[in-house]
Amino acid sequence: MARYVFVTWDGGGNRMPTIAIARALQQRGHDVRVLGHDSQADDYRGAGLEFTAYASAPGFVLESGPRGLMRLVFDRGMADDTVALLVEHPADVVVVDCLLVSVLDTLDRMGRRYAVLEHTLHNFLASGMRALGTIGWARGVRVGAARAHAMPIVVASVPGLVAPFAPQPALSAHPGTVVYAGAMSTAVAAHPTEPTVVLSLSTFRFPDLVATWQRVLDAADTLDAHVVATLGPAVSQAELRIPPGIDVRDWMPHHELFPSASLVVGHGGHGTTLAALAHGVPVLALPLDGASDQPRVGRAITRAGVGTTMSRRSDPDAIRAAILALLADRVVHERAQRLGEAVRALDGPARAAEVLEISAAA
Repeated sequence: MARYVFVTWDGGGNRMPTIAIARALQQRGHDVRVLGHDSQADDYRGAGLEFTAYASAPGFVLESGPRGLMRLVFDRGMADDTVALLVEHPADVVVVDCLLVSVLDTLDRMGRRYAVLEHTLHNFLASGMRALGTIGWARGVRVGAARAHAMPIVVASVPGLVAPFAPQPALSAHPGTVVYAGAMSTAVAAHPTEPTVVLSLSTFRFPDLVATWQRVLDAADTLDAHVVATLGPAVSQAELRIPPGIDVRDWMPHHELFPSASLVVGHGGHGTTLAALAHGVPVLALPLDGASDQPRVGRAITRAGVGTTMSRRSDPDAIRAAILALLADRVVHERAQRLGEAVRALDGPARAAEVLEISAAA
């Protein structure tokens, strides 16, 4: 039995990968603990995982914009809390969220064994981390070294959005190795019995979230399709004008919605997008945050021919036209179905757990 500590933060898109991999390790008989923000306690404990909250960050809420992200990335208090937890609960491997650069740098300087968990497109993160290098250097934090020494970098994604994937090398925990684990959500091939459009935007309240929701809802009004909207915790029904005939849910798991979906309209978040594609469902992306991975994800699905992207400020008529075009496009649906088969062939949680076991044994 090995001991693992996952170090994470309340970011929405990182929740599913962290829980999926932690539970896969736990089911293999390993001791697993999660360190995160107090707002995450119910999710992780509800998944049957031991959870400890950061002492330094009670009531954490991520500030929108680059300044809030920089505070998170270089938060030394979270690094101190990680070290304190490891004194009380020693670990063979510490699995750290890719954005917690100060935690990674601290563990690297201490010579502790750690892995990095990425929860979006690897190339986007790699380029972003290179850009952070200068800022980190000015703060006395090494960005590149910590990633180069990770054993390994586990990517909760696939090597690309075009099937078939290039053959993947044997799993390795050699420092700096990048391992594509695959999707972390349970998926089956979608078989809608009628045209069905799922509307699912961000769980984080980006500044334009409510206005974007209204444009999307107006676009879906009177569509000749079954339309399901999952609002999430960041917006309430009272803030929106909801057209009749749209099935509105405060929340519903993707694995219950996507098997009957013909199209998913989202914000380009990696988790929602990959979950839809794992079911073989095309995606229309309306990115909410230009500084995040959302525009890159949108461009990736457009290049792969498994969906398209457009501005969140597009008027309802333009969004409606894009929905109708994607619903009618057989080629897009065939490509998405082939991609879904390739994504499902990679058992993401099991593959990630296996390479982390190799890391613990190294």
